[in-house]
Amino acid sequence: MNRTSITLLTLFLGVIFLCRSQETQVYSNPNKTYQDALALYNNQQYQAAQALFEKVRATTDDGETEANSAYYAANAAIRLNQRGADRLMEEFVENYPTSTKRNSAFMDVADYYFETGKYPYALKWYKKVDKSAMSRKDEERFNFNNGYAYYAANKPKEAERYLSKVSNSPKYGSQAKYYLGYIAYEQDDYDEASARFDQITDQEVLNEKLSYYQADLNFKLGNFKEAIAMAEKQLPKSDRREVSELHKIIGESYFNLGQYDKAIPHLKQYRGKRGKWNNTDFYLLGYSYYKQGDYKSAIGQFNKIINGSNAVAQNAYYHLAECYMKLDKKPEALNAFRNASQMDFNAEIEKDALLNYARLSYEIGNAYEPVPQVMMAYLEKYPKDEHQAEIQDLLVDSYITSKNFEGAMQLLEENESYASKETYQKVAFYRGVELFIDGDYEQALERFSKSLKKAADPVFEARAQYWKAESAYRLDRFEEALDGFERFARNQAAKNTEEYNDLDYNLGYCHFKLKNYQKALPYFRNVTNSATVEQEKMADSYVRLGDSHFVSSNYSQAIAAYDEAAKMNGPERDYAAFQKALSLGFLGKNAAKIDGFKQFLQRYPKSSLQDDALFELANTYIKIDNEAMGLQTYDRLIAQFGGSRFAPRAMLRQGLVHYNANRGEEALKKLRQVVKQYPETQEAKQAVGTAKLVYVDLGRVNEYAAWVRDLDFVEVTDAELDNASFESADRKYLEGNKDAAIKGYEQYLGQFPNGIHSLRANFNLAQLYFSKGQKDKALERFKIVADSGGGEYTEQALTRVCEIYVGRKDYQSALPYLEQLERTAEIDQNRTFAQSNLMKGYYGQKDYDKTIAYAEKVLSAPNIDNRIKSDAQIMIARSAIETGNEELAETAFSTVKKIASGETAAEAWYYDAYFKNKNQDFEASNASVQKLAKDYSGYKEWGGKGLIIMAKNYYQLGDAFQATYILESVIENFSEYDEIVAEAQGELSVIKSKETERNSSIDPNEN
Repeated sequence: MNRTSITLLTLFLGVIFLCRSQETQVYSNPNKTYQDALALYNNQQYQAAQALFEKVRATTDDGETEANSAYYAANAAIRLNQRGADRLMEEFVENYPTSTKRNSAFMDVADYYFETGKYPYALKWYKKVDKSAMSRKDEERFNFNNGYAYYAANKPKEAERYLSKVSNSPKYGSQAKYYLGYIAYEQDDYDEASARFDQITDQEVLNEKLSYYQADLNFKLGNFKEAIAMAEKQLPKSDRREVSELHKIIGESYFNLGQYDKAIPHLKQYRGKRGKWNNTDFYLLGYSYYKQGDYKSAIGQFNKIINGSNAVAQNAYYHLAECYMKLDKKPEALNAFRNASQMDFNAEIEKDALLNYARLSYEIGNAYEPVPQVMMAYLEKYPKDEHQAEIQDLLVDSYITSKNFEGAMQLLEENESYASKETYQKVAFYRGVELFIDGDYEQALERFSKSLKKAADPVFEARAQYWKAESAYRLDRFEEALDGFERFARNQAAKNTEEYNDLDYNLGYCHFKLKNYQKALPYFRNVTNSATVEQEKMADSYVRLGDSHFVSSNYSQAIAAYDEAAKMNGPERDYAAFQKALSLGFLGKNAAKIDGFKQFLQRYPKSSLQDDALFELANTYIKIDNEAMGLQTYDRLIAQFGGSRFAPRAMLRQGLVHYNANRGEEALKKLRQVVKQYPETQEAKQAVGTAKLVYVDLGRVNEYAAWVRDLDFVEVTDAELDNASFESADRKYLEGNKDAAIKGYEQYLGQFPNGIHSLRANFNLAQLYFSKGQKDKALERFKIVADSGGGEYTEQALTRVCEIYVGRKDYQSALPYLEQLERTAEIDQNRTFAQSNLMKGYYGQKDYDKTIAYAEKVLSAPNIDNRIKSDAQIMIARSAIETGNEELAETAFSTVKKIASGETAAEAWYYDAYFKNKNQDFEASNASVQKLAKDYSGYKEWGGKGLIIMAKNYYQLGDAFQATYILESVIENFSEYDEIVAEAQGELSVIKSKETERNSSIDPNEN
């Protein structure tokens, strides 16, 4: 018998009682109105009945009829749910203490509320009942109803107290035992529950309610076979909700019996609580698939476990990692092992997960934390572990594979036992190469020296000697470089290195820079005679061979070398043609020289030596007394290259030609023009001196004096003292005594700020400051030379000014100088340097059109290295991103990816992942992020941005665990990057919100 049956039975008994009571009244009370009211009450017409009872109560003289009317009126009010109805019943009890209905009034009201399911109201009225006046039958009903009402109110202790009193009642016993058993069941007291259930004899209760709970009870007591049998028996007669729960009982029972193949279909039939599974549900099915070797299906369940923080979750993540490993999904396994290693519910799993996390971090890289840090964490946590030696080896290798050579050096210097001298030697060498590539030659040289101190491997010893010498060369320490290359040459292992192929080339250059031209010759000759030297170095060596002959006055040999250089189509073929023509002049072959320069001007119209060629051609015309052609060529030079250092020289030469031809007025016109257009230059000062002679010859000295007084850029007095002061400082400079030279130049410029040699003094002083790292002082002097107009030192000074400003990232100040350098540079490398930095400067000013224009100029320059190419492509790509031209950006980043290194490469791989994600190629996008994590782990910001892309990829691929875990790791490990963390939090909230629709274990508000 169920509770509904009990309720109906109680109601039926109550009606009989009322009818019998009413029957007595009908025959004993002739009051027609009272009888009508009673009939209406019995027919549940409470509103009409109440009105008539109130009328009877007000008019009757019979005390019992009045009392009965008050009783029924109060009962009607209760059934009509009227306000104050409870008070009416209480007033009845107070006003009619002798009524026969007084003793049953509270019970009647309580029973009514009980029968209508209003258990809190029922409990309130049962408390008013006087139990001492009850019959045994009423007392049993009272105890059962009270017990059930407390049970329904979720007050198990009070319920037990009343239900226990009727547990042996023939009428209520089975029901009471059921509810007592269920209370024990809900309190996890399975033994007590089982004992109670076993005492139930009412077949209706057994059939209707008990089978499900007995099945679940047996499951919870570990009686899995019995649980399966009972649940399967109950399945056909259960409703939809119970069917789901019974399948769960059967599935979990088979799971605990290790019969995973039988567990799977039942676990899949479970519908969850309110249509949702929790993390444990996903784990059970996932583990069953795992044990069956169905790793893909196992992953599909394990990866739905999000925000797990218990032993079940730790197990799930560990097995998830194993499944990923079985399917060769190592990046995914890395995350799962990491998660399992961060939980301490099972120490063995925690340790093994951390070990595998460390191994995988070494193998595939780690975007969350530096791989060496992972290794150190394991060694610190398990210092005497059997895997200590393995992890130490991986620790050292991890520094090397992640290219953190500086970190590796520090580690090995602090822990010499971690690796051999040979390992340290190689690490120091590679760090030196890294610094060399970055242009930090001083620090590179120091690392190569450290490598040489641990020289265990002769090949790496030789290579360190070579690159140490190369670093010294880049620092303009040519004698030190020469010594280093000669040491390399004497090392027997040098011949086994690829650097050995460049030995003659470098030795030749060292001698060349030291002006030991005769010593340089055989080395360059060796290069030109080699069959293995690359074309570009071959061409360059012919040029230097020609130069060495040229400065040694061996012009015929120089011409032969320049001819070979011109044939090779190298980057300096225009220079070779120029030098050949110049050499012909030194051989007295002026006609051939003129033809050579004329051909040069036609063949190389874009050469930076065009102005040089015009100047030499004009000089040669003057030399062979072809004055008209000479003056005309000077005019051409001035018109085409007004900013060239040769323009003031050409104008000065024109003045001298006129002066020598006794054309004083024409001479003065040209000389004064030099002074006006090119003040501060050496030529302007020479023009003033020559003009003085002309004025004297013309007898116009006063006019000269008036003109000179207005010139503040040159001092025309104390010339002898000027020369002597400069020569003293310059001698110290040529002797290599830098400190004395600095002092001398400073004294000279203090005495003659606009002296005859002021430009050269400023330039040399700037170079000395620069070499000592005093860049502020150097900048001041370089700017004086750069601002002076065309001159011998202008291009070098401009380049240095730009270099210093660019080094400070002060593009605002650098831009005008970079523009000037681009316009006037005669050396291609300097022009390319200007263009590449103009490109960066305009990008900084958000002028993306100019950025792209200069990037294209850079890319069109011949013979630029990959670093400059990647810089240009990255500027195009970034500008395209900023202007929304993603098609151009994708193409540019694709090119950058192939040639870039360092942070630029990291950026390119990030965008490679970004565009693949946009194209919905999620697997390939993840591969790009993994490449970014493994090879460019030092660039953390790009790594963090890449991880967000990876999380999006995984969610699109249906792997919620990977997606949420990655985002949580980003939030935890990238706190210094606010934008990255904010984006990760936003993505995580969206994913969790979606996942709560199927997983009840997830708290969408927990990040």
